Amino acid sequence: MSTETSESATSPPTRPPSTPSRRTFIATTSAAGGVIAAGGLVAGPSLLGAEEAAAAEASPSSHVSLTVNGERHSVTVDNRTSLLDLLREHLGLTGSKKGCNAGACGACTVLVDGRRVNSCLTLAVRLEGAEVTTVEGLAEGDQLHPLQQAFIDQDAFQCGYCTPGQIVSGVGCIQEGHTGSAEEIREWMSGNICRCGCYVKIVRAVEQATGRK
Repeated sequence: MSTETSESATSPPTRPPSTPSRRTFIATTSAAGGVIAAGGLVAGPSLLGAEEAAAAEASPSSHVSLTVNGERHSVTVDNRTSLLDLLREHLGLTGSKKGCNAGACGACTVLVDGRRVNSCLTLAVRLEGAEVTTVEGLAEGDQLHPLQQAFIDQDAFQCGYCTPGQIVSGVGCIQEGHTGSAEEIREWMSGNICRCGCYVKIVRAVEQATGRK
């Protein structure tokens, strides 16, 4: 037997270089599948974001006319716009503050047709024809409202962030007749939170404005 014949009989057949191995084929197809899957994941959110943006642009809006601090306003707003955002972003009345934006702190309190409301929870489109009073509408020219003056006299604020809502709520409390005692004032002002803890002085200010101090 020749050497050439012996080597051919004992050596494994050599694969043609152009034929991929099973391992190479699996690795290649897996990598390609990963790229496709990754591409799908990347494209998904982008497409979703575009759809959300288009939906946001197409959000329904309404025209509303209301009187704010004695001045008539007619505006077109997204149906989801709160009264607070209407006042601050559309009318430039930034006295009403956005605190918790959930109706828990009272910093956004305004009067609607004479009644206290949390403007962050009140939809603007529901106020067609309403009369709204904010802290900017309490003074008459340079003459402060008695409760505004009382807050100064009694030093009833520190940081001042809750003060506009406190004052408007105090005005509502007085108009509603809930000022018979310090306890009654505290109860009917309990929807307004003061993180600085000026509650005693706030009560004194309300009492001063009612002529009890």
